[in-house]
Amino acid sequence: METESEPYVRLATLRQLHQVVADLNTARSLADTLQTVADGVVNGLGYELACVNLVRPDGDLVVAAFAGNTAAEALITGRVGSRDAWERRLSMGEGWGALRFISYTEGWILDEDDVPQWYTEGPEPRFEDEWHPSDRLFAPMYATGAAGGELLGVISVDRPRNGRRPGAWGREALQMYAFQAAIAISNARLRANMQRALVRLEREQQALRASEESFRQAFEYAPSGMAIAEMGGDQHGRILRTNDALCRLLGRPASAMRRYSFSDLVHPEDIGTLLRTSAEGGRAELRLGRRDGTYVWVSLRNSVVADAADGPRFLLTHVEDIEERKRRELHLAHRASHDSLTGLPNSAELRSRLGARLCRRPHAGQPSAVDSLDAAYDGAYGADGQHGFDYGLHAAQAPNSLQQSGEGFDHHVHTVAPPEGNGDTDDGTKGLAVLFCDLDGFKSINDRFGHHTGDAVLIEVARRLTHGVRDGDTVARLGGDEFVVLADGLGRADAQDLAVRLRNAIIPPIRVDGRAVRVGASFGIGWAHCGMSADEVLHSADQRMYVEKRSRAKQHRRAG
Repeated sequence: METESEPYVRLATLRQLHQVVADLNTARSLADTLQTVADGVVNGLGYELACVNLVRPDGDLVVAAFAGNTAAEALITGRVGSRDAWERRLSMGEGWGALRFISYTEGWILDEDDVPQWYTEGPEPRFEDEWHPSDRLFAPMYATGAAGGELLGVISVDRPRNGRRPGAWGREALQMYAFQAAIAISNARLRANMQRALVRLEREQQALRASEESFRQAFEYAPSGMAIAEMGGDQHGRILRTNDALCRLLGRPASAMRRYSFSDLVHPEDIGTLLRTSAEGGRAELRLGRRDGTYVWVSLRNSVVADAADGPRFLLTHVEDIEERKRRELHLAHRASHDSLTGLPNSAELRSRLGARLCRRPHAGQPSAVDSLDAAYDGAYGADGQHGFDYGLHAAQAPNSLQQSGEGFDHHVHTVAPPEGNGDTDDGTKGLAVLFCDLDGFKSINDRFGHHTGDAVLIEVARRLTHGVRDGDTVARLGGDEFVVLADGLGRADAQDLAVRLRNAIIPPIRVDGRAVRVGASFGIGWAHCGMSADEVLHSADQRMYVEKRSRAKQHRRAG
């Protein structure tokens, strides 16, 4: 029951409430705030026991702070009560505003649930508002300060010091305190989250700085060249940064490199390879220009560095010097395709070059002006007048045998031979002449003077043949003392004239170790045309050479 001094009690309680609320704002951490909430109930609101139950991330409530009894504190602090059990408690009993009071006459059904609690016994109340040890009073704390918001926790109180159930003013004070406690807990959580975020941000920044430093050192001190270039926009491919290894490789300072893009440095023949690589990422082998005007072979590998929001940002390019490897590869390829003694293309290379001009389909008739024009524009017509395009077979789908022979490709220009006839008549038809050359008297030089002299003769004959043909013609050594010349765009009279000039170039004496030796030469002229194989063309020229050799007078084949 309220007494005559109630206004004075209210004033004192208000002062105490003001003090404990002020204390809530001085706590430095969430744990300090929770303990201050429990202490404030005991010190400022007139209860002997107070417990703060805090909602965990999984929804259950844990006893986070206790005040008033060390034994009870040790017993239940840290214990957990399920959310369902708490929801049951907050939905039963008597509602005092936002508070929930459960009388000892109803609370016995809660004795077996999993909510941590302390047990005290006592006699039946002597008057109506006397507090019973089994009475329960809960003050829920909501994030928005009112019921219906997110539940932050529940303050449990017990044993009012005056032994009575709180009156209207005491209930209002506890409700106001729970409201302020919810704000303090929310602020403490916010501060804790901010502190964790700041710590995490600082760690991430430290990790980023460490990562950037690691990248910088790996970039700057890498033994092979590295560069960062822009991707996209008007400045696509412009070099932003290079390391020392790339600057040394190209003989250019870093400041000068920033004025270029890789397209400015690449060999003109490799620009297509560079554009494909920079657009798709991946690896390519190409040539980059040095400051002295020379080019160096490099293996260029691009990595597209993308931003999750903005897409591709720049290219990280790794440049490896492969000049020595390329030199070895080219040397091996040259050795495989060229004669080791004379340096001329060998038999395999000759057949490859000849076969590249031939297809399996014979060309009927002489090409007209219209046919030649169509062939130049990839639109040749067949002999039957039908268009030569094959819509069902693309280059990528054509069998290898067709690709190698030229069959099935519209852009192939058929190789034709001038018509047979008197060598004095020339109708203007040009073809691919194959001149088969066999040296006369070479075996006797080998036998008399040894292979050293014979090798020197072959080298000189190869030199004279090479100087006697046009740029673009092929002089090859077929083997032994046999040579072959491929000369395109000749008529029959032109081929005869070429054979005479080459024979006259070979006949003059060759000096070897102070000794003059002489060989003759017999030439057979064959003509390559589509429908023949390379071996058939060479066999035809070989047969004509033997005919020419037998027909010439023996005295014209000088040797010795």
